[in-house]
Amino acid sequence: MKHVFIVGSKGIPTKYGGFETFVDKLTEYKKSDQIQYHVSAIQDNDDYNPDKVTYEYNGAHCFNIKQRINSAAKAIFYDVDSIKFSLNYIKENKIEDFVIYVLACRIGPYIRKYKRKIHKLGGKLYVNPDGHEWKRSKWNKWIRRYWKHSEKKMVKHADLLICDSQGIEKYIKTEYKKYNPKTLFIPYGAETSPSTLADDDPKVVEWFEKFNIRYGQYYLMVGRFVPENNYETVIKEFMKSDTKKDLVIISDHENTPLYDLFTNEYKISDDHRIKLVGSLYDQELLKKIRENAYAYIHGHSVGGTNPSLLESLARTDVNLVYDVSFNKEVAKDGAIYWTEEYALLRNIIKRCDEASIDKRYELGLQAKARIEGFYTWDYITDQYEELFLQ
Repeated sequence: MKHVFIVGSKGIPTKYGGFETFVDKLTEYKKSDQIQYHVSAIQDNDDYNPDKVTYEYNGAHCFNIKQRINSAAKAIFYDVDSIKFSLNYIKENKIEDFVIYVLACRIGPYIRKYKRKIHKLGGKLYVNPDGHEWKRSKWNKWIRRYWKHSEKKMVKHADLLICDSQGIEKYIKTEYKKYNPKTLFIPYGAETSPSTLADDDPKVVEWFEKFNIRYGQYYLMVGRFVPENNYETVIKEFMKSDTKKDLVIISDHENTPLYDLFTNEYKISDDHRIKLVGSLYDQELLKKIRENAYAYIHGHSVGGTNPSLLESLARTDVNLVYDVSFNKEVAKDGAIYWTEEYALLRNIIKRCDEASIDKRYELGLQAKARIEGFYTWDYITDQYEELFLQ
């Protein structure tokens, strides 16, 4: 039996983002009875119950880790505490064949110490380096420096780096060539099944009526409300376009500097087409919203294979994607590409509004072919199980 301890997601069942969905699907689609997953989950002080530390989900043994502090450093403490718990569990249960798989590069300054302990017990340390976290604008320069330093240490000490993007794998091999890192490319996945909700389901109807959105008459964006997702370019260009359709943005936008900018400088409240509808965690409803979108706009400029892009390619015929290497690696000919170039996006929107049904359908077929061929969870799970059982 191979025991795989997954550290770094917020836990399953998923309520959050990419890593959480990955772990949820990896355990849901598990085929081999020779693999046992163990998954860490973070809990704040109010929810933590010392008498209910462990639970089972999708056949995985999950364990709650109490959040130590409420600051940007909380994830560092969480990852370290998760590894400590894993190592204690391994020793107590005399587990000999195991991997500790760390998602993201948050604990580089401390990883050498824990790698030694992992190796002493006969295990391996795998790391998913994620995207270029040190480039994200939400961090100040000191935190960015920490991220970069931590990334270097994680790359140096990992037995294997599993990259969900070929672009990230190339970056790791080039940037840290002196460490001769061992890497493997296994992409992220997407659900290809249609939403279980019908168009006339009360939940669907209520959501569309609440925001006065018409089926098939909106451009959609989904993602964190941060500058590197190019919301400023999209909103400015959309407001200058002549489209009669809406721009629906699903994101936790409140109390962000970007929202203040749009409200005070760009006066988005004066444009009835711009609809910031907040976060949405109901996955079946989100699928239905994607299926009914006229087009999807993807502005992510930092990271690797982005889950939101995969989901849109699987469900939305027309995808307008920011022109950067890791997005093109995923979408290829199944998308139309744009940059910050003045008036480019608004002209693309105009062409999309005028596109024939046949043209939109053709784009949709190409987008879905990319997902069906390379990014299904079934395919991704097979690759991970093959790796773990080597």
